[in-house]
Amino acid sequence: MDKDIKKYLSSLNFGELQHFKNMAVLPLMTALDDSPQYLILKQALDQHVLAIGEVSQEGRVPELKVINRSDMPVLLLDGEELSGAKQNRVLNTTILLEENSETIIPVSCTEQRRWSYESRDFAESGTVMIPKMRKMKSQTVSDSLQESREYRSDQGTVWTSIDEMSERTGIHSRTAAMRDVYEAKEKELDEYLKTFACLPQQKGLLAFIDEEIVGFDFLSLDTAYALLHPKLVKSYAMEALMQKAPKNEPPAVDKAKDFLKEAGRCKEKKYKSVGKGDDHRFEGKQMVGSALKFQKKAIHMAFFSITDSEKAGKIAGFKRRREFRTR
Repeated sequence: MDKDIKKYLSSLNFGELQHFKNMAVLPLMTALDDSPQYLILKQALDQHVLAIGEVSQEGRVPELKVINRSDMPVLLLDGEELSGAKQNRVLNTTILLEENSETIIPVSCTEQRRWSYESRDFAESGTVMIPKMRKMKSQTVSDSLQESREYRSDQGTVWTSIDEMSERTGIHSRTAAMRDVYEAKEKELDEYLKTFACLPQQKGLLAFIDEEIVGFDFLSLDTAYALLHPKLVKSYAMEALMQKAPKNEPPAVDKAKDFLKEAGRCKEKKYKSVGKGDDHRFEGKQMVGSALKFQKKAIHMAFFSITDSEKAGKIAGFKRRREFRTR
């Protein structure tokens, strides 16, 4: 594993365990505090220095155009959803946009039955894909990178996963939009959010559902993480809501220590990022992960548990991705 990323993994320590219903969270802290500065999506949109739109009037499903008018880089998070234009999309990978730049970014569609303009530009959806979808998407993007150096996902599998999410929550959307499920479950998700408060200097979270580790997200800036904390908590909480027979017992914290150790033993492949830095892809016996590294700093890391059956589905998913044809 890359020595700089391994250094960040080794530096992580835990805050006090937070527990609500069938979900538990360990806040992630680190003494490393030398990250380059950047804005996140919400900050850049609020400051009117970022514009995100279709690549052309006709649009292309797997790509969007982003204009960064700021003198600072802007961080777009893997799995973060954008709403508007011809259909809602999510980021296929974490991207640190260059200052004063125009970039074509790789995305996946999260709304099947709309291909017409709702607005010219995209807005922040307020949601991040649930971990199950993120790790599935991460696997197919990693396969695409290995084959063609493109950050493409298996779009068909993304749509199937959203259909499953809708079915398991009992929420049905006119356009099969992922965001509609989140909005319908807002009150229940807010209950989780009240318990999992963001702590001072917190830079990430490691989540358990039904006493088992789901995964973790880490950002290099605590100020950036604090703004993303609600969206990340709700993404994990939505997955918790989808469990049919939830358990309500607190998990064993030692599992988290072992999970971080296993992350450090993952096999790794490195690719040039769409924006600044390098995109690192990881695979272990029971996990997949990714990290964006820039100036020897781990800007964002995300690792997720994966089952043998999910690994077995990877090949079939990659075949579907190759057969997918864009509009």
